[in-house]
Amino acid sequence: QVQLVESGGGLVQAGGSLRLSCAASGRTFRTYAMGWFRQAPGKDREFVAHISWSGGSVYYADSVKGRFTASRDNAKNTLWLQMNNLKPEDTAVYYCAAGSVAYTTRPLDYGYWGQGTQVTVSS
Repeated sequence: QVQLVESGGGLVQAGGSLRLSCAASGRTFRTYAMGWFRQAPGKDREFVAHISWSGGSVYYADSVKGRFTASRDNAKNTLWLQMNNLKPEDTAVYYCAAGSVAYTTRPLDYGYWGQGTQVTVSS
């Protein structure tokens, strides 16, 4: 079992950057694949990025590719999402999630979720 807590959200102007963090409790963090998702008001939860348990494989949604970078440090039980060149359409609550299914973009494949952190990008 793992507990997740996101931080680092906030209000930023278009073109700006934010770095989200996801702190995990428990010794099992290193055994989980991790994902970042986001949900805007009135919309379904949307896949953003997936990173393998080792951090060696990362892939992104097309909408964020080239702007966002996911990384993890298993020794620190921490996951990050560096977001650059932010756009108003990136506005959403961002969630980190842990799961045992590799290379998946489906929210239902992730069994553990954080509470989310709000990111608002103004135009």
